[in-house]
Amino acid sequence: MMLMSADTRGDTVFRGIAWSAFACSANTACVDVKDGRVLRIRPLHYDEIEGGKERRPWRIKARGKTFEPGEKTLLPPLSLSYKKRVYSKNRILHPMRRVDWDPHGERNTQNRGKSKYVRISWDEATQIIADEIKRVHDEYGPLAILCQADGHGETKVVHAPHGCQAMMLDLVGGYTLQARQPDSWEGWYWGGKHIWGMEPVGMQVNQRNLYKDICEHGDAILYWGCDLETTPWGWGGEQPSRMAYFLEELGVRPFFISPDLNYAGAAHKGKPGAPVKGKWIPVLPNTDAALQLAIAYTWITEGTYYRDYVDTHTVGFDWFERYVLGGEDGVPKTPKWAEGKCGVPSYTIKALARYWAKHAVSIAHADGGGMIRSPFSAEPARLEIVLLAMQGLGRPGTGQLHLIEFGQFGFDEWNPLPRSEKYFEVPGAYHGWMETIGHQAFVPKTMVPQALMLPEGEKLRWYGHVVCTAPREDQFIPFEFPVDGAPMIHMIWSDSPSWTTCWNGGFAMQEALRSKRVETVVMQHPWFENDTLFADVVLPVSTMFEEKDIAVDNWTGQFNLMYVQDDCVDPLGESKSDWECVIEVARKLERFGGAYENLVERYTRGMDVDEWIKAGFDSAQADALMSYEEFAERKICVAPTAEGWEDDPVALAAWYDDPASQPLQTPTRKIEIYATGLAEHFPDDETRPVVPHWIEESEELKERLSCDRAVRYPFLMVTNHPRWRVHSEHDDVTWLREIRTCKVEGPDGYLYEPVWLNPVDAGRLGLVDGDVVRVYNERGSVLGGVYVNERIMPGAVYQDHGARVDPIVGGRGGLDRGGANNLICPEACGSRNTASEATNGFLVNVEKVDVAALAALHPDEFGRAYDPADGLRVSAWMVEDE
Repeated sequence: MMLMSADTRGDTVFRGIAWSAFACSANTACVDVKDGRVLRIRPLHYDEIEGGKERRPWRIKARGKTFEPGEKTLLPPLSLSYKKRVYSKNRILHPMRRVDWDPHGERNTQNRGKSKYVRISWDEATQIIADEIKRVHDEYGPLAILCQADGHGETKVVHAPHGCQAMMLDLVGGYTLQARQPDSWEGWYWGGKHIWGMEPVGMQVNQRNLYKDICEHGDAILYWGCDLETTPWGWGGEQPSRMAYFLEELGVRPFFISPDLNYAGAAHKGKPGAPVKGKWIPVLPNTDAALQLAIAYTWITEGTYYRDYVDTHTVGFDWFERYVLGGEDGVPKTPKWAEGKCGVPSYTIKALARYWAKHAVSIAHADGGGMIRSPFSAEPARLEIVLLAMQGLGRPGTGQLHLIEFGQFGFDEWNPLPRSEKYFEVPGAYHGWMETIGHQAFVPKTMVPQALMLPEGEKLRWYGHVVCTAPREDQFIPFEFPVDGAPMIHMIWSDSPSWTTCWNGGFAMQEALRSKRVETVVMQHPWFENDTLFADVVLPVSTMFEEKDIAVDNWTGQFNLMYVQDDCVDPLGESKSDWECVIEVARKLERFGGAYENLVERYTRGMDVDEWIKAGFDSAQADALMSYEEFAERKICVAPTAEGWEDDPVALAAWYDDPASQPLQTPTRKIEIYATGLAEHFPDDETRPVVPHWIEESEELKERLSCDRAVRYPFLMVTNHPRWRVHSEHDDVTWLREIRTCKVEGPDGYLYEPVWLNPVDAGRLGLVDGDVVRVYNERGSVLGGVYVNERIMPGAVYQDHGARVDPIVGGRGGLDRGGANNLICPEACGSRNTASEATNGFLVNVEKVDVAALAALHPDEFGRAYDPADGLRVSAWMVEDE
């Protein structure tokens, strides 16, 4: 789309620069292109586009002030700087094969993550992959291929970054699916759904006009583990920041409850002259449940909760009351008891509880933060809902406010802001995998290392399809791997090579990827990072800027959009889109005939990219707004604000008045403090009891400061969503790496992942800013650069998750230079009968390292090609003559 043309600007193309991946884009930008290169990325100004003036901007008026959507898209730094990612020196520009892997001879699987690579042609690469697929099919059967086809790559539709290979393999017999569990919502999914339903993920889905209601009637908002200045960036930009500032202007008091004074807490603590000031309540990592129980204790003993409401809207409160008061275990959950667990002074707990009991208070989340991804995360999730219920959930100014991915899963009501007239979806063009149930063979993503190393003849067992779209009842269905008559995994084909730095127990996964039984590992990706180091064959993938596509933007909280994404530049090197990569493999498979006959035609349906874009438009059913011919010419379609949105019923207001008016998705149709489903199926599960509890430890998880392990590992780890990345992406963006909180320069010139330490802890350990430390436990060690500051509480260590893996020693007990701390988190699931991850709030220790001495022990690993400006390069992994 040529919006403007000038010597200084060149041509302009619409582009959704977000990282949901599942055809749900956001962060709509204008990309200026000149002479075949990206010049700059800038916001889209709505009045510049044809039809933009008819968008009917909404207005929320409260307390004499007005909040409006804004005149341009609200791009975060991650989007504005993305051209640096496109032109990264770590881009994979041609197919590669591991130098000591021979599909016709020695495969040397033990050297994955160590060996270098040689350049090969597309013809050779795709022939190897096709031959390996055919061999595995013949020797073991289709289910011996594991597809890793999920994650948060670039958001694309026709060229979907996750699942193209799975769709093709479905046409030739199937595969075993790596089923991604609801990692963004673990505690809500495995806990919240059992207390109030709220399908699909267990958070308050009905958000209709909730923000307006809080603006009008709210007194305070608790940002509980919520960093609205970080987490929403990759999925919808900076509207949540504007929302928070407006609430402050209205006098709605912000509280920030987390181990760190996160970026939201720092930004929204209150401007000079503001009517309210924010308050940070530091709580030790993954001890929120103790704080919540003490708040409930205060309300119960002081009689300051909505008893009549609890009687009519909930089930099982008497069981909870008995536990809180100590009738079950002899331990009253007093503020003083909680202080010893969570580090919050008892007087602060009482003050918070009493303030809350007298005011209209909401809780805000950007999915849930660290407490939702920690051991026993179902407990704080359920306890939050109990607290909301005890104070009359649904009454004016109260609720669970959602500050990310507005309208997710196509639920128009899952948006606290005024709705658009149309929610755009383009399934007709999508080539990726969606989180659906019913696949014949699958393994939960959290259990993949166990599956890869499972002894012959044994079974891996769990409950539920585990994907986020599965209903609550699905969590009671038993499954196993391998299914009867099916083989073990002998080949992996991945388009999401970030397991080791984003999931649970990455060092164990590295070890599993070296299993001799896994004969072939194929990975396709734009950058050589993380799991790609363990591949046998690597295919180079183009970025979104090098592909023509269709996109939608429903998540930014302004106006919903659908647009054509013209390719900005030619593909770099020999790269192809994920869809095109799979087409090339399908061509080679056709030579075998039989099940592979006419595979390309069956896969593509004989359609080119433009035809798929039209199919996407047709499936959006947007004809009332624009014809396809208009869309193809204008390149963009804007959905105006829905008329009459102000009159939509407020969220759970009707439920507050009459619970029968909005029955919940629980067996009793009420809030089940006593979870009847858990009582029926898992009555003896002490890691996820029928009534929410404080769980000290389990056989599988001993990650409390009270545990014996804490003698050796006396700190609790905070692994937030990264400020300067989306999970594992952007670690090579030069502009971001210059920021102090992005990287810390060590004495060797290497830019290390920051490790935040409180001055009290740093002084006790003899550490100062810039020291390189080892963060470790018995699972292994990762390095980091010390950043001493008072924004992290004593007893906690903070290092963002998702840093790029730079292995010094791989496998269990390994050492990583990059600071990828998911390598050392627990391998066990968060609760016994769940497939949840436990990647936050685990025990570690910290000690200073002598970088020079370490480099002398590992000269090859420390001598890899590296530039502080952008980090590791793919050239570090190529044989010298390449």
